[in-house]
Amino acid sequence: MASTSSPNNVKKAPKTATASTTAGYMMKMPPLADKRSVAEQLCQTCSGPIYSQGLETFQVPMALYEVNRARVVQAMLEKDSSAKGLILLEGGKQTTRYDTDFEPVFRQESYFHYLFGASQYSDCYGVLSLPEGEATLFVPSWGVETETVCGPSPEFEGVKKELGLERVFGVGELKSFVEQEMKRMEDDEEENKSGETSSPPNLFLLKGMNTDSGNFATPASFEGIEKFKTVRDDDTLFGCMAECRVTKSPAEVNLLRYTNWISSMAHVSVMRATRPGMMEYQLESLFQHHTYTHGGCRHMSYTCICACGPSANILHYGHAGRPNSRLLTSNDIALLDMGAEYHCYASDITCSFPVSGTFTEDQRAIYESVLAAQVSILGKLKPGVSWLEMHREAFRHILKGLIKCGVLTAGGEEDVDKVVEEMLDADLGAIFMPHGMGHLIGIDTHDVGGYAAGTPQRSTRPGLKNVRTAREMEEGMVLTVEPGCYFIDPLLEMALANDKQKKFINADRLQDFRGFGGVRLEDDVAITADGCENLTLCPRSAEEVMDVMKGGVWPPEKDVMPELKRSWAVCKEGKMEMLDMES
Repeated sequence: MASTSSPNNVKKAPKTATASTTAGYMMKMPPLADKRSVAEQLCQTCSGPIYSQGLETFQVPMALYEVNRARVVQAMLEKDSSAKGLILLEGGKQTTRYDTDFEPVFRQESYFHYLFGASQYSDCYGVLSLPEGEATLFVPSWGVETETVCGPSPEFEGVKKELGLERVFGVGELKSFVEQEMKRMEDDEEENKSGETSSPPNLFLLKGMNTDSGNFATPASFEGIEKFKTVRDDDTLFGCMAECRVTKSPAEVNLLRYTNWISSMAHVSVMRATRPGMMEYQLESLFQHHTYTHGGCRHMSYTCICACGPSANILHYGHAGRPNSRLLTSNDIALLDMGAEYHCYASDITCSFPVSGTFTEDQRAIYESVLAAQVSILGKLKPGVSWLEMHREAFRHILKGLIKCGVLTAGGEEDVDKVVEEMLDADLGAIFMPHGMGHLIGIDTHDVGGYAAGTPQRSTRPGLKNVRTAREMEEGMVLTVEPGCYFIDPLLEMALANDKQKKFINADRLQDFRGFGGVRLEDDVAITADGCENLTLCPRSAEEVMDVMKGGVWPPEKDVMPELKRSWAVCKEGKMEMLDMES
């Protein structure tokens, strides 16, 4: 492919729109509450600038990001009512692969996208003013050599209209803009002084640890930023933004509804196509084809897990060293964990089904124990519920299912519930479900805020220590609910060597499940004021699964499992339309 080198090939922003023209403009902006109210109305009607991949793909109102900006500013002001200054974020960079000039498909940095919605623009900066909440984006401008290869530089006015921002300038204007705006705020403060003590405006940068990954957000940097070291604040912004991302606006939930819809339909398409003799990677390919062709989803939310038969013993199968490369056999149960991303918002869905199209008795026993856990959790989720207790609830149903099929034994005790609690005390649930029962989801698959400051901290108990949040549920949270049951040899051997655990295990019956793999069912669920709404629309009952694999219609005419709380919808003409499903 043709290539070019750009470091010495950058031109300055046009002089027709410089930062100096902005002095005093922010004071004319409407109050923050009014801006948010208008943005919420635009989201409801899908008016104003929109993002879409064309054809029938979903139309994202860019006012969604105006709401996000207002929420962050409000959170900052709630933390410190006198806060003022500039929030500065640096967007994602277009990288290359190792020492080559190959450029992987660009994906925007998540916090940056949350505020500006600039999914397709790399190497940008964004500024949000406090307390006004005015957004300014800085985009790169290229020279003729780069433009010959990559096309024209972003046109400022066009980007402004496309993203619904107050202002757009070239990256070369960033330093002078920050200097002028900070000076303007200082001058305004001097003029407004009435004898009380006040602090100068701050430059708020994003720095903090993602408690899910252990990685750190990197503060924005530009040449000359050291000038602001005395007013630089690296401590406040991260916590406020992460907490805002924990609960979703109605517009965000609707976008997640779309990613779930297209990913659910892709899972159905893969189910119908699956046959013994195929390779796992073919299932991955079919899913990606459906979500991109029919949904405009260029990105996956994470590496596809197409684990069939014993492959499902590896929880994050599909990664390096395990590249979805096993041949499917008629005895396998498939565990497919795949989700597409649209405009940086994720989906995370797992389906399990028999490759043959018909469950064996043992496959169905494990499947229905996991499904029972799923149904029970969905029936209990509402604001105030402990996520750790939901994890324990999943353990209970899986252990009961294993007792029913003879893998575990109650030892003659008639009170099965009592025995299950003893199994929980012995941490036996973690042997068969070693992962967390679910996680927050949004712009990232494992979304931020799981163990934020001031929230319940991570447990040290086996199984529970792998739960990605211990928070109580709040309206607006969106989480995955993903109980599973696996037969992982190293864990089974540990249990058989543990006096507290082995007494519950029927070792002879357990041998029937060596090499079985596992079953996981994963739905994305929004917490409502009095319960939850299941955004995922996959076949879940054993009958639904087998019917779809035989070519049955989906979505069905009748919801045979209303207890799953599936929120039936379809995308038509770029909008999500709710279906009136008979139950």
